[in-house]
Amino acid sequence: MQIQGFHDLKFETVREAFADLFNDPQERGAALCIQIGGETVLDVWAGTADKDGEQPWHTDTIANVFSCTKTFTAVTALQLVEEGKLELDAPVARYWPEFAAAGKESITLRQLLSHRAGLPALRELMPPAALYEWQTMVDALAAEAPWWTPGEGHGYAAITYGWLVGELIRRADGHSAGQSIMARTARPLGLDFHVGLADEEFYRVAHIARSKGNMGDAAAQRLLKAMMHEPTSMSTRAFANPPSIMTSTNKPEWRRMEQPAANGHGNARSLAGFYSGLLDGSLLEAEMLEQLTREHSIGQDKTLLTQTRLGLGCMLDQPDVPNATYGLGPKAFGHPGAGGSIGFADPERDVAFGFVTNTLGPYVLMDPRVQKLVGVLAKCL
Repeated sequence: MQIQGFHDLKFETVREAFADLFNDPQERGAALCIQIGGETVLDVWAGTADKDGEQPWHTDTIANVFSCTKTFTAVTALQLVEEGKLELDAPVARYWPEFAAAGKESITLRQLLSHRAGLPALRELMPPAALYEWQTMVDALAAEAPWWTPGEGHGYAAITYGWLVGELIRRADGHSAGQSIMARTARPLGLDFHVGLADEEFYRVAHIARSKGNMGDAAAQRLLKAMMHEPTSMSTRAFANPPSIMTSTNKPEWRRMEQPAANGHGNARSLAGFYSGLLDGSLLEAEMLEQLTREHSIGQDKTLLTQTRLGLGCMLDQPDVPNATYGLGPKAFGHPGAGGSIGFADPERDVAFGFVTNTLGPYVLMDPRVQKLVGVLAKCL
C-alpha cells in the first residue's frame, strides 16, 4: 500500500503502523494527522475513497466523521456562554420556551452537553423523512418527556444531541447550527470541516462502508443485542428513530443537512487542527476549556450500556477501561465517531490527533485501530 503525505522521521514507526492497517483486505481508505505544540509532525493518507475501490484517497478527501462533530458543537455553545448569549446553568426553556413541556422546565444547557438531560431518544417512532426536517425534530424533542430524572445519571444522546444543542445555538446566535459551528470553529482555524456540505464538495467525500465478519467487543455485542431484540428500548430508539439514521450516511440529503451531533464532514487534518486550537486557546478561554474537559458524568451509560466518562460534549479518557482509553494519558479528551474516526487532545504532551476512516468498525467507544496507532505514538514521545 502506497502511503501519501509526509512525516517527521522521529515518527516513522507511526507511519509504519498506519501502513500496517492496510494489511487487512477490508481496510479501504484512511488518513492520520498528528500535531504537537501546533506543529504537524505527521500527515498521511492511503487507500481508496469511492464505493468501488477505484478512486484513490487524496489529500483533500473528506469523510463523515459522525460523533466527532459533537465537540465542535459543544465548543460553539461554550463560546456563546463566554459571550453571555447562553448560560450553562440557566433553564433551556429561557431560550426555548416550548422546551419546558413534559417536566423539562429545569433542564439546563450543562445537562444537555453532559448527556444528563434524559433525552437520548424519542419514544414515538418518527417517519424516515423526519431526519431531514429540523423543525419536526426539535418540536418532537420539545414535547418529549425525559426517560429518567434529569441530572440523575447519564445516557449518551447519539443524535438527539444535535437537535437539542443545535436549536439552542440557533436561537442564541441567529444562524443555523451548522453555519454557527463552521463560522466559530472551522473558519477561524482554516479547517476543512463542514456541518451541512455544499453539493459542489460531494465529489471528494469518501464512501462509507462497514467491515464484515467482526462482531466487536462485549460492549458492542451488548448494544447490538439490545437493538436486535428490544425495538422500543431507549437504546434502540436512540440509534434508530427516525429509522433512516443508520442507513443515510452516503445519501446527498444526509450530507446537505446540518445535524451537529453526527454529520460533520472533514479530514484528519481538520480534527487535529481543531484540538490544537483548543490546546492553544484559539477557541476557548482557559476557564471554559476547564468546563469542557472537567468530568461531569461517569459510570454506566444508560444508552450505550457500557461505562462512559464525559465532559461537556467530549469523552474523557478512562485509562483503566480497555475500550474507553485514548491511550496517551488520563487527561486526554476528545470524541470518537461511529466506526473508528476520532479526534482528541492530550494536554500533558500538547498532542492533537486526528484519524478518519471510511471502513466502519463495530466498536462502541474507542476503535482498536486507533489505539494501536496511539500506542506506537506514545513510544515515539
